[in-house]
Amino acid sequence: MRNNRSLFANIDWTLVLLYLLMLFFGWLNIYAANYGEGTHNLISMSSEPGKQLFWIGTSFIWILLILILDGKFYTTFSYLIYAVMIILLIGVLIVGKEIGGAKSWYEIGNFSMQPSEFAKIGTLLALSKYLSQLNINLGKFNTQIKALSIIAIPILFIMLQPDAGSAIVFASLFLVLFREGISNIYLVIVGFAIALFVITLKLELQTTMAIVTIIAGLFAYLLKKNKNSVKPAIISLILALGFVQSVGYMYSEVLKPHQRNRIDLILGKIDDTHGAGYNLHQSKIAIGSGGFTGKGFLDGTQTKFNFVPEQSTDFIFCTIGEEWGFIGSIITIGIFMLLLFRLIILAERQRSAFSRVFGYGVATILFCHFFINIGMTIGIMPVIGIPLPFFSYGGSSLWGFSILLFIFIKLDAYRMEILR
Repeated sequence: MRNNRSLFANIDWTLVLLYLLMLFFGWLNIYAANYGEGTHNLISMSSEPGKQLFWIGTSFIWILLILILDGKFYTTFSYLIYAVMIILLIGVLIVGKEIGGAKSWYEIGNFSMQPSEFAKIGTLLALSKYLSQLNINLGKFNTQIKALSIIAIPILFIMLQPDAGSAIVFASLFLVLFREGISNIYLVIVGFAIALFVITLKLELQTTMAIVTIIAGLFAYLLKKNKNSVKPAIISLILALGFVQSVGYMYSEVLKPHQRNRIDLILGKIDDTHGAGYNLHQSKIAIGSGGFTGKGFLDGTQTKFNFVPEQSTDFIFCTIGEEWGFIGSIITIGIFMLLLFRLIILAERQRSAFSRVFGYGVATILFCHFFINIGMTIGIMPVIGIPLPFFSYGGSSLWGFSILLFIFIKLDAYRMEILR
């Protein structure tokens, strides 16, 4: 053990510099997205750039607190933090404010707080704590169920809000389990389920079920000499048909009309540039109009005239594409990729399983947000309303991402020690 540690001892300054760069560039684009509305006062709390500056400043208070706390604080209180986050998720269903059709926010004076952003921290801490215990073997079914339950409990309460975007981010933590030894067969099952999901939505339900049955029949015929393989093939067929049926039911009975329209747009089943597809259509125009070098800072016409709704939050990448062009977009994506690669490299060098799992979890959450947010602005993902880390306007998301990143930075400072 090292005593009298400096507050900044062994801090990875590469991650810190990438974080500061993203904060600055993100804030510039929030200012640009609001400039057309007459926002020229950079520090006014009545404007989004001013509020974001406040959130950035208060993020540094969280960062200082994280660095002051001993690294063992996070391992000791992981389950307690997780429990508090679950209580907050339950509470928002009772007393939360409904915004955009989802009861996902606590209203505190003039500010709103989204507990799902902080629940990611608690969930990842609890998952890291569980997987870092001695004699944990993800090859055992019991262990798999417990690990998946830690992820599934917050997903359940988030779906009740309902907030499908946040639920998908939590579900992405399942990928962390592969690094820790869970069987790759689950990856095959997940891939097959995603393929079935897309095919079911793209084609008619009856057509998909017929295709699945034919494929299963061919497999059964090929395996007829091996009687031990036929039974699993039949069970797989039944499960696949059940899954297809459930997807059809959820699509038609559970999803709201606007959610179905967003999926249909991505699948090419409808083309509605003035209705359900308006946001995506304007997003593509904004990004495409930037060309190679962009129109210039504060010179984006799509930005100034508010053609793209939610331009400083969900569609902040449109501002980057229009004003900074292809070059600015590539630089933004490059910075994200550097951050993600750095996180994975640091996660791999940890002696502590807790720190390793947490590092991979942070990388997974940031990648999920990054991929879906940019994907939905260019039309390869449905519009589900999740922010671009460190770029999108919003206090809850900025605090949540900052806390996640700097907890790992603090844990990495203890990389030569075993934290349990």
